Amino acid sequence: MTQHGAIAIERMDGAAAVRAEGAFKLIYAEAFAEPPYNETADDVAAAFRRFPAQARNRAFRAALARAEDGEPIGMAYGHPLRPDAVWWDELIEPVTDDMRREDGQRTFGLMELAVRGPWRGRGVARRLHHTLLDGLGAERVLLNVHPANQVASAVYRAWGYRKIGEARPGGEGADLHDVMLLDMR
Repeated sequence: MTQHGAIAIERMDGAAAVRAEGAFKLIYAEAFAEPPYNETADDVAAAFRRFPAQARNRAFRAALARAEDGEPIGMAYGHPLRPDAVWWDELIEPVTDDMRREDGQRTFGLMELAVRGPWRGRGVARRLHHTLLDGLGAERVLLNVHPANQVASAVYRAWGYRKIGEARPGGEGADLHDVMLLDMR
C-alpha cells in the first residue's frame, strides 16, 4: 500500500477486490451517475453482477484509493485480454490482425478508472493508474472512454494514450466510445 497526503492506495488481486466490492461499487455508482454516462442503479447492478467473474481472471488486478478515514475515493481495475477477447470485435472500423493479436499477456484491458467528485484534481487517478500498471509486463494498455468526457480523454492523452478507433461497448444502441491504446514498451 502506498500512502501520500492522507490518501492510501492499495493494489489488490481479484480475491481482495471481491472482498472490497462494496467500495468499488460505491465509487463506480457515484462517478458514472454523472453525465455523460448517466448510469442508473440498474446499470450499476448489472456491472457488478459481472465483477466477481472478471475478478476470477488469474491476472486481474485492481487499485483502491481511500482517504485517511478509510472512505473509498477512487478505483481502477482490469485484466489482460485473452486471445478470444471481444474488445477488438466492438470496434466500428476493424484494425489489422497484428493490432488485434492477443496471447493473454500482450494487452492489459483497463476496464474502469474512476475518482469520486470531491477528490478529483488531486492526482488520485494518476496514482491509481500507476499503481495498477506498475510491474505489469504487458506491451500495451487498452481502454474505452466516452468522448464527451473531455477531462478524462485529455488526461489519458497526457499519459501517452492515443485513439485507435471507436466502439459501442455494450452493443447496438450504446454510446460511441473512443478506444485508446498506451504503448508500455
